Amino acid sequence: MTPMPPSTIDGKSILITGGTGSFGRAMVHALVTRLNPARVVIFSRDELKQHEMQVDPTLRDARNLRYFIGDVRDAERLELAFRGVDIVIHAAALKQVTTAEYNPFECIRTNVHGAENVVRAAMRTGVQRVVALSTDKAANPINLYGASKLASDKIFVAAKWLVGRADHPLFGVVRYGNVVGSRGSVVPLFRKMLQEGATSLPITDPRMTRFWITLDQGVQFVLSCLAQMRGGEIFVPKIPSMKMSDLARAMAPGTKTHITGIRPGEKLHEVMITEEDARMTVELPDRYILRASMFGEERLGYHPDERVVPEDFSYRSNNNKQWLTEDDFRTILSGLETYAHA
Repeated sequence: MTPMPPSTIDGKSILITGGTGSFGRAMVHALVTRLNPARVVIFSRDELKQHEMQVDPTLRDARNLRYFIGDVRDAERLELAFRGVDIVIHAAALKQVTTAEYNPFECIRTNVHGAENVVRAAMRTGVQRVVALSTDKAANPINLYGASKLASDKIFVAAKWLVGRADHPLFGVVRYGNVVGSRGSVVPLFRKMLQEGATSLPITDPRMTRFWITLDQGVQFVLSCLAQMRGGEIFVPKIPSMKMSDLARAMAPGTKTHITGIRPGEKLHEVMITEEDARMTVELPDRYILRASMFGEERLGYHPDERVVPEDFSYRSNNNKQWLTEDDFRTILSGLETYAHA
């Protein structure tokens, strides 16, 4: 991933919604150990997770960390938290597909109304840049979680015109695939099953493919997008795909698998850029950028080697040029173990 110029972060006040989640913790760790922000604010609704971060040996001595209890559903609380903040990284969301299907009102309140609240609070308080985390499930969504994140993406893209002629805030979106080892994902699930003595791992379909990215890669990509954004973009990293059956063999060589069938709201393959979006997409060496489509917005000028993708282009986990082998994935997993014990 393209490194981010330190000048984008150094001396700035940064707030992370959902800052106690898997991504939030990794982002906070990167900010306080690798860069020099004036202040990092963790905004979340879970006081226990905030306490766990406060006593974390890698974070407890950081003098520039602040903790703010709040919910993105609460517009007034967000506005209070955003005062004096330069950069907002919006990572708060309800992310479990089945949970969203069973609790649709809660999903909409957090993922859609929460996005609106973040935009309004940023506009009212002088925030300079806002980047929102999205998901591959927002492209051609077939479940409520994906649909709610697509609506969120549209809100952040449209915020470019809500700002009007003002210099800021700049709003952008980062869309990427499954994060290796994040809470609630398949890797910790398989690990737990194996620790409990499972002799067979469940695979929904042997053909199923997914995009994969590590937490650290996601953090670095978001930081680089903060430096590159002009407002109204959706940034998509070039990341590898892997078959779920190969992932299971990588985690437990020799262990049997059994087919459970695709669950409601689940795709056989994931997509991050559809053919319909290709007309607004620019390709760079390490990423794609979906430019805002309103008013014939200019697409070029991000990188010397950029190019407009063909009209029939799509970026799907099954037509990807990059693939993880079983050995590649085991190397990633060993790196996660090293990071966890650092």
